[in-house]
Amino acid sequence: MWEKIINCDRTYDGLFFTAVKTTKIYCRPSCRSRKPKKINVEFYHDIKEVEKAGFRACKRCQPEVDHSPHIGLVRNVNSFLVNHYREKLVLQDIANHVGVSPFYLERLFKQETSETPRTYLEKIRIDKAAYLLRSTDRTNLEICFEIGFQSSSNFYKAFRRLKNCSPSEYRNLGS
Repeated sequence: MWEKIINCDRTYDGLFFTAVKTTKIYCRPSCRSRKPKKINVEFYHDIKEVEKAGFRACKRCQPEVDHSPHIGLVRNVNSFLVNHYREKLVLQDIANHVGVSPFYLERLFKQETSETPRTYLEKIRIDKAAYLLRSTDRTNLEICFEIGFQSSSNFYKAFRRLKNCSPSEYRNLGS
């Protein structure tokens, strides 16, 4: 278990808790807080057991919460991307909106969703393009710029990667 907390292994979150005798705080195995001395650590398998022993939850990793403590930030980013997908967005814009550094945002977002904010934004744009291709008679180029792509080549490449066909083929499949 010591090895798991040193490696901040997320796969063991919820299976056991690390309690530090000197601070009276308990954490998840994946907590990024400074690691205590090994002699000051106790391990518990049940959250009720660790709280009964007099330890309080870490404010950084929030082990008493069933979901990740970063889920609020991820939801905030998702709603921002859904509402601003037409704009030319860079990572710094998104980071400014949620109040964290771009590096930290990208790392957390990828940790929680297994994709970057850019790839998530791309999926939103391509889904909107697919809807417009089927429901309107706008040209592919008009749709490309309406959904926020800056170049048609990037639009076609992303569309083919996510939908396994070109925009024109996709439109014809719906007919």
